[in-house]
Formats: sequence, C-alpha cells, structure tokens
Amino acid sequence: MNYEIVEDLRQLHSITCLLAIAGIPRASYYKWRATQPLRKAKQDQDYEIKEHMMAIHAAHPEFGYPRMMIALWEAGYRVNHKKVWRLMRELAIQSAIRRKRRQSNYTPSVIYPNRLKRQFHATAPQQKMVTDITYISDGTNFHYLSVIQDLFNNEIVAWQLSERNDVQLVLDTVKQWTSKRDVSEAVLHSDQGFQYTSQAYNKRLEAFGVKGSHSRKATCLDNACIESFFSHLKTEKLYLNQCNSGVEIRQAVEDYIYHYNYRRFQAKLKQRAPVEYRCALAA
Repeated sequence: MNYEIVEDLRQLHSITCLLAIAGIPRASYYKWRATQPLRKAKQDQDYEIKEHMMAIHAAHPEFGYPRMMIALWEAGYRVNHKKVWRLMRELAIQSAIRRKRRQSNYTPSVIYPNRLKRQFHATAPQQKMVTDITYISDGTNFHYLSVIQDLFNNEIVAWQLSERNDVQLVLDTVKQWTSKRDVSEAVLHSDQGFQYTSQAYNKRLEAFGVKGSHSRKATCLDNACIESFFSHLKTEKLYLNQCNSGVEIRQAVEDYIYHYNYRRFQAKLKQRAPVEYRCALAA
C-alpha cells in the first residue's frame, strides 16, 4: 500500500522525501515499479479468467474446482487446480452438490412378513387394512397425517394429525381404529418405517389380535393403495387450497376424508362411495 501511495504522489513531491517519509528503501521502490507491468498483466488475466468462471458456474453450478479447471482448459486457459480453487474462493462460488443422507443407526425391533403381497382385494370389511404417514406443509412447518384404510371398500377408518412424526402418532391411529370395530384377525400392512417396526406398535397389534404385515424395503408399490389415497387428498384438496396453519390443515383433511368416504364415488365400488358401498352390501 505504501508503494502505491508513493507512486500516486511522485508527481507532486520529491521522490526522495516520499521514500524517507514512507520508510521505503530506494532500491525496493524501483524494484516494485519494475514488476508493475507484469503484475498488471497478471491481474487483467485473472479478471478475464474470473469472468469465464462465472459463466461456467452459471451453466454448470455442479462443477467443483477439478471440473472447473478442465472447462477452463477447454476454453484455452492453462491454469492449475490450485489457482482455480483460489479464484473460486475469491468469487465465493462452489459446486451445488447433493447433500448426503445421514446413515441411520436404527435397528428394527420387529419385522413382519409381507402378508399382503400386493393382493389388494378383500371380500369383507376388516380383512385387509393398510396404513402409512404423509407430511403436509403449512408454508412454515410440517404436519404429519397417519391414516388406516380398509381395502374392502377403500374407506378411511382412522386418521390422526400431529406435529411430530413419532411412534405415538401411529399408536393413536391404531387406538382410534380399534375402539370402533372388532379387528381381531385383521391384517394391517405398512412399510418398514421406524414407527411400524417398534416394540410398542407390535404389542399394540398383539393386544387386539391384529396380524402385522410389512412391505419390502424401498418398495412403495407394496403399499400402493394408501399412496393413491394420499395423492388424491393432495391433488384434489390440499394443492388447491393452500393451508397456512395447523388448524386449517386439520379442517381441510377432515372435510376431504368425509367427502372421500361418503360422497366420492369410485369405479371399483360400482360408482358408489366407500360407506355407501359397505352399507349396500350389509343391507
């Protein structure tokens, strides 16, 4: 910085006085002046390279410094990886990479056989049930909806909404289902989420004589029916009416499940709604 100040003032004052005030040896000052054209050329080159790097980053935000270096080579700039890394730091750009998922140390307590095996047809109520959890956003926070569906008529027989995706949410849903009906010998199918492989869930099913069933890992089609319901819920209700609070989400879910059970006819049910279909066969 002192060299540059002396250089700026050299036309107004004696160079000897300026060097004395700045405490710079004359030889050092003239050596610095001799290197200025080279330094200026280097700065101009770096500026040009930086412009190319910004253009490359805009087109390929996933490039880190190794691939950025290769792209610069292809553009005719022979720079090494150290310089590319330094210039990227100066430009505050970095590769936009996928965040790695953390490895889970959770060990399932209970794994049931896949009793359903994608045989989604049931001949009577309370034979084959499916359950799962989906998340719903209010724009700020997530809310978690747990549902149990009867495959006989696709009726939603129990549901619970919570701000926590935990075992208690699942237990509360099962409690709501079992308090209304005789569920002994029913098959309740789910994925292998931690809630559905816990000891608490297993004990709850055993207490009511329910047979647990699990999908294979990473095989969502093993539980396709409940996934289909969640899709209808979101596309026919939640995506059309943005909910901004937990209260609004609860009301929207309640309204849609009532509509789904009592009014929404289905081709599989001979153009009847689930409850209407069940009542017609019982009559």
